[in-house]
Amino acid sequence: MKTYDKFYINGQWATPRGKEWTEVVNPCNEEVIAKVAMGNEADVDLAVQAATGALPEWSGTPVAQRAHFLSRLSQAMEARQDEIGDTISREMGMPSLWSRMIQAGLPIAAAKSFVTILEDYEFQTPMGSTMIAKEPIGVCGFITPWNYPLHQIIGKVAPALAAGCTMVLKPSQLAPLNAFILAEIMEEIDLPAGVFNLVQGTGSCVGQAISAHPDIDMVSLTGSTRSGVLVSQAAARTIKRVTLELGGKSANILLEDADFDAAVSKGMFNCYLNSGQTCTAQTRMIVPANRQEEVIDMALAALGVMEMGDAFDDNVYLGPMVDANQQASVREYIRTGVAEGARLVAGGYKQSGIGRERSKYGLEEYLEIKAMIGYTPGD
Repeated sequence: MKTYDKFYINGQWATPRGKEWTEVVNPCNEEVIAKVAMGNEADVDLAVQAATGALPEWSGTPVAQRAHFLSRLSQAMEARQDEIGDTISREMGMPSLWSRMIQAGLPIAAAKSFVTILEDYEFQTPMGSTMIAKEPIGVCGFITPWNYPLHQIIGKVAPALAAGCTMVLKPSQLAPLNAFILAEIMEEIDLPAGVFNLVQGTGSCVGQAISAHPDIDMVSLTGSTRSGVLVSQAAARTIKRVTLELGGKSANILLEDADFDAAVSKGMFNCYLNSGQTCTAQTRMIVPANRQEEVIDMALAALGVMEMGDAFDDNVYLGPMVDANQQASVREYIRTGVAEGARLVAGGYKQSGIGRERSKYGLEEYLEIKAMIGYTPGD
């Protein structure tokens, strides 16, 4: 088990002011894989001071130099791509083969894309006798989720670096280890001190402090609607800019002339990617009523070839949910659906215990369902 007892503030690894700790649990086997210090308002204040102090110089850095740092960032992440992917698999359960490609690959591509964007981006545009100048907004506070942890971090950090902003990051406490790798990379590429700062903590403490801090000019959250409301309320006191990405799940609509074999199969793939823990997961399939039973059979067939189990088994497509709370939430939705008249054709909401007794995450139940529809492991 690794211990993370420092935050990255002002280009140094600093001892937290907070006294609390959290454990990071591998959802595949429920083993504690790391112990992480949790910060408080004083840690946020130190990070904001660092970001504020670094802002004048960084915002005045030539665009080519900012692009250079972004290029080095993407190269350094690429050199650690397998490590990043496997770390995220241990944190939140996405199968390793997918995690290396998606959880690590997408942020690398995102960082690279801003190098290209900066090549042609016009920060000043003449308009008649007026010059429109686009300037960095200032110090940014970023609050990011656990389902695509590094991708969502880089989705905020990379454009901020490109624009000349400085920042304070609070990653999710469920999957924080990838953010520490990112901080190590920032140190490795010699990003100027104070430009990027990392403070770990809860949303109610560190997230609240970031949202309310008077010297943070913009706060960006990817998370739940409830969190978005709380961030907006805290930020309103200082009239800062607020960007909220609260997610949603789109309907997968199949019309009569669709290729149902392809559409249902792809729809199931999109539904279960990352164990369904994706804001764009197509978990509502709307089909013509006269083809509903046919679609159900197709969906069951697609489900039948999806292996479920440990994230480091190369045959696995479905890893575990990130933690017991998410598992319980999904089961409650299933229970509610059945109570409202839905017909359950696969899976279930049977509780399998708590704590260590929960370690199979319903795998036996899942295998029973596969046997019922004529699928056996190894087919």
